[in-house]
Amino acid sequence: MSFAADIASCDREPIRIPGAIQPHGRLVVLDPATLALRAWSENWSRVHDAQAAVEALDRVQLESLVDGHAAVSLGHVELIDTTMLATAYRDARAVIVEFEPAPPPVRGEAPIYSLARELLPKLQAARTTPLLLDVAATELRALTGFGRCLIYRFDAEGHGEVLAESIAPGYDSYRGHHFPAADIPRQARELYLANRFRLIPDARYEPVPLLGVDGVDAGAVDLSQSFLRSVSPVHLEYMRNMGTLASMSVSIVVDGKLWGLASCHDHDARSLAPEVRAACSHLGQLLSMQIEAQVANLEVQARLNLRQLTLEMVAHLSDGDASLRGLVQEPALFLRMARATGAAVVLDEQAWTVGDTPGDDALLELAAWVVGSGQEVYESDRLVTHYHPAEAWRDVAAGVLALSISRVHRHVIFWFRPEIVRTVTWAGDPRKEVLTDAVGRIHPRRSFVSWTQEIGGRCEPWTSAEVGTVAELRQALIGIVLRRAEELAAVATELGRVNKELEAFSYTVSHDLRAPMRHIAGYADLVLEAEGKVLSSRAHRHLGHVKDAAAFAGQLVDALLDFSRMGRSALKTRRFSSQDLVNSLVRELSRGESQRDIQWKIEPDLPWLDADPVLLQVAVRNLLANAAKYTRGRDHAVIAVRPVSREDGIGLEVEDNGVGFQMQYVGKLFGVFQRLHKTEEFEGTGIGLANVKRIVERHGGSVWARGEPGVGATFGFVLPRRDDPPPEQNSDPSKE
Repeated sequence: MSFAADIASCDREPIRIPGAIQPHGRLVVLDPATLALRAWSENWSRVHDAQAAVEALDRVQLESLVDGHAAVSLGHVELIDTTMLATAYRDARAVIVEFEPAPPPVRGEAPIYSLARELLPKLQAARTTPLLLDVAATELRALTGFGRCLIYRFDAEGHGEVLAESIAPGYDSYRGHHFPAADIPRQARELYLANRFRLIPDARYEPVPLLGVDGVDAGAVDLSQSFLRSVSPVHLEYMRNMGTLASMSVSIVVDGKLWGLASCHDHDARSLAPEVRAACSHLGQLLSMQIEAQVANLEVQARLNLRQLTLEMVAHLSDGDASLRGLVQEPALFLRMARATGAAVVLDEQAWTVGDTPGDDALLELAAWVVGSGQEVYESDRLVTHYHPAEAWRDVAAGVLALSISRVHRHVIFWFRPEIVRTVTWAGDPRKEVLTDAVGRIHPRRSFVSWTQEIGGRCEPWTSAEVGTVAELRQALIGIVLRRAEELAAVATELGRVNKELEAFSYTVSHDLRAPMRHIAGYADLVLEAEGKVLSSRAHRHLGHVKDAAAFAGQLVDALLDFSRMGRSALKTRRFSSQDLVNSLVRELSRGESQRDIQWKIEPDLPWLDADPVLLQVAVRNLLANAAKYTRGRDHAVIAVRPVSREDGIGLEVEDNGVGFQMQYVGKLFGVFQRLHKTEEFEGTGIGLANVKRIVERHGGSVWARGEPGVGATFGFVLPRRDDPPPEQNSDPSKE
């Protein structure tokens, strides 16, 4: 078997089944059922020696091993030429027993006891992770005697950053340095989770192959839990390039994930007694527990703080109109929630911002991209890697935390952070981590001299607490919006009921008032006709006022009846030409105003509308009649009718050069019985524009008005557009 480093890829190197062990011990592989010898390491010299070692073991101990458990000590085993210390473990395919020379007896208490007694209080006293790691690095180097002990943490990309260090004189310092993720291949990281302690006493060793018995494939034996497992030749070369002949690693596992490593190096070959190895493993477990506790405490504290901010924001929204736009009304609170320098709320085509953010158009496009991704919460500290347009504004938004509220609408909340350019010091140029020779063999980098790199394009990463809190905020916002929608629906239902009652009341009252008004006018006529000759002129004048008042009251009643009918009659919608409608009404009005100089400017491309033609004819008639009425004082009246096309619909606009009105009263124009001019100046009941508004809104449209005293007024409306193409234009009403 060749142990040359002629592998194609480190990630595919079969490090769990190397088919060899390190030479500082011996190994036998037994059948899990019969405990018969299946394979042995070549350094037993003869298979008979391996068989003799197996026979010297306590069979009861071997049979009591539990599949998947860690290796257990079988104690000292007396062989012909030496005394060995044996440890064993069992998996589904084999029982593996490892032998190493028995160390001299330990004087005094075992290291693990002093470790537990002295180190644990120090670890508990360390309030921060850097202090904790410094204590552990110092203790670990003292415990092992290695020349350098590093403790580093892996980041999200797998790069290791040295956070603590203890070094002897003559050793290079790596504190603050980074080691690239490529230094530890994927399967090696997985193995660090399965087997949390590894010792390489001499990086110059020659691997000892395993030999099978009776045709057993010894190269397929899984040595994941083996203390003697031979490591990758690429790693041995890496150690030698680093000036290290002995190394020891203890895994730091937090929440079931590889958080970091404690790694000890020595310029010379160095082994460790079993008691020391056990103490190092125990230290690794204590360190992992303390880090996990600190991480959990920081996470809880951060979540509590963020939750408090969330509650304040939710309370603010609940006290307002529950619109997401309300978030920007508390800018300081909004930004603090995610420690952001900019934030924004996007609701379909509108955006509101605080702090530094991309422009509105960029926000709308980014919101569409987030909604299209289907993620409720999206976060990235390098947005440009997923969303290329972000390159243009990474100075204000290199990273984003986005909250998509709706899966249907473009309702997105953003927090932004600017780019932060970091200077990273690597232990050697990471761009040269994989070198190959002329025959394709992989070699590690040869230099570990400090190499600095400027890394830009990213912001400070979003923490899990921030991402989690934002997800909780989403649920709260949805709850508020839904609650407010239910309240609005209840109010709308109640308003609908009240409106129907008012309509019924108005109809009844106005209908019942018509007859008395006519009776008053009729009796006044009878009195004038029968007694007119004997009445004084003053009585004639008074009776004339009675008739005029009764007639006006009758007009009001009729208008009120019409207004009531507008809300009671069913819509009979169809498509018709507003051009024909306007032309017809203008001809009618022109006949009634034949003595006046009115210039009608009707644009030729008035739209086709989808509406009830009878009701809309009433609305347009009111607009045109008003324009004619309020230009009565002009020597030359000009009334223009033109089409209107907006995002929310299509319609008409009527502009005149009449008396106009002050815009401060525009809110009253469309109310019932609202008048801005005296009755003596311009006749009318004050219901015409109310009818216009009611008709248009029944069709789902909207109305507006603009005016200026003495200059003129403009009234318009739009109705919702339909996607159907308009029928062929027909300007001749007779052909409709």
